[in-house]
Amino acid sequence: MKDKIHPKYYPEARVICACGNEWVTGSTQEVLRTDVCSVCHPFFTGQQRIVDVSGHVDRFRQRVERSRQLQTEAERREAQREERRRARTLVEVVDEEEAVEPIEALFENTDEEQE
Repeated sequence: MKDKIHPKYYPEARVICACGNEWVTGSTQEVLRTDVCSVCHPFFTGQQRIVDVSGHVDRFRQRVERSRQLQTEAERREAQREERRRARTLVEVVDEEEAVEPIEALFENTDEEQE
């Protein structure tokens, strides 16, 4: 190993958690600070704890709420679109007394005239 390139090792380094738990371990830093440890981590405790780092949770909740609003608006617009489509597809009922010429008869007459 090369001399004077390795950091100093502290075999009695203290680790301090935000919950107040402390323990000793080996590290290149004399004091380590952490936000979550095995005493307060939800995986080990079974409790749900939201650690909000600089408003991430609030921004996520705002995005979820905005997404719900947009989804509701899209569903409303789709219902209106469907209603307009149905209104356009309504067909007028032709009076039974009215005579309607078959479309084939029109084509037969034009074929004869062209010859």
